[in-house]
Amino acid sequence: MGKISILPAAIALLFFASTARSLVCDITKYGAGGGTSSDITQALVSAWKEACAATEASKVLVPAGTHVLREVVLEGPCKSSIEVQVDGTLQAPADPAQMKTDGWVVFRGVDLLTLSGSGTFDGQGKTAWTKNDCNLKTDCVTLPINIRFDSVTNGMVKDITSLDSKQFHVNVLNCKNLTFQRVTITAPGDSPNTDGIHIGRSTGINIIDTGIKTGDDCISIGDGSEQMTITGVTCGPGHGISVGSLGKYPNEQPVTGLHVKNCTITGTMNGLRIKTWPASPAGTASDMHFEDITLDNVGNPVIIDQQYCPWNQCKSKAPSQIKISNVSFSRIRGTSSTQAAVTLACSSQLPCTEVEISDIDIAYHGPEGPATSVCSNVKPTISGKQNPAICASAAASPTASPVSQ
Repeated sequence: MGKISILPAAIALLFFASTARSLVCDITKYGAGGGTSSDITQALVSAWKEACAATEASKVLVPAGTHVLREVVLEGPCKSSIEVQVDGTLQAPADPAQMKTDGWVVFRGVDLLTLSGSGTFDGQGKTAWTKNDCNLKTDCVTLPINIRFDSVTNGMVKDITSLDSKQFHVNVLNCKNLTFQRVTITAPGDSPNTDGIHIGRSTGINIIDTGIKTGDDCISIGDGSEQMTITGVTCGPGHGISVGSLGKYPNEQPVTGLHVKNCTITGTMNGLRIKTWPASPAGTASDMHFEDITLDNVGNPVIIDQQYCPWNQCKSKAPSQIKISNVSFSRIRGTSSTQAAVTLACSSQLPCTEVEISDIDIAYHGPEGPATSVCSNVKPTISGKQNPAICASAAASPTASPVSQ
């Protein structure tokens, strides 16, 4: 099993730079007023442009108070390290019709970025959730993500809150060496498609000591993601911590190097999950390790699902072509809300290989009887405690994977 990665040296330099700020661009100096009727969009853009152009380390300051903010792109490259400190509450337009893109606040093409402060990004998503029809059709309404990080390198996001996003709370795309620490993400458990943090095509992403309560995956990991560390995360409500879904689109890139450790998952639809679509294009997912996880009333606590097909969107039942290998689940303990506490449903054409299950103790107290495991197309290496017995009835492989979203 690989070791948890140390934060890259560039992040340490970023911390140092943040202690030596010489330019502070307070948005109130650029025409921002106070109160809920105050639109700070232009003031924030102006403050960002001045800070980004500075040759010394700089900070954009959004002070305490409630501020209206329309869609905004804060774009680099900047000439030096830059911090955005949000101490107030930012409110998105409540009506999704007023927002034309898939990002409310977008950071793009920035190196040495810090997003900090005690503030809240309030997406006011309640008005939009009824318009989310992606569970009914693939050509669905595009709703904005609260915070997007596109092509950000050597960054730190700390102490902020994302509230009631209309779609994903945080989206990470084409980023490198980006750390989230002490971030709070909150939305109701029935809010659709509100993934907490989604990672795609990025390297060196760390999520540390973060609390996520939402209506979809607390953390979802898309294709092309490499070298990720998730530790000290509390998740629930939500759909758990998920790799995938993978294999829905052609030309997806491999997923490799995931370490999930010392996390607590409570009252979620799923726990630790790897999911791929049937009839997928070829791909790989490997070197993924989950250890020291506490579960409390979690559905499908440990699940590899290579027949993932929510809302019957699949036109073909052909086997998944995503090869899963080098996966371990160690010291996973707690309670399940479903009888199948461990499900390893791998592809019939490309069985999972190098799967290790060690020290599992998951109890189920429902009317069907004690917890069980179901396995197909996998021969895991098993050690330590086994509750339930792992793959004891592998010969009776399931014909379909559990219903999950």
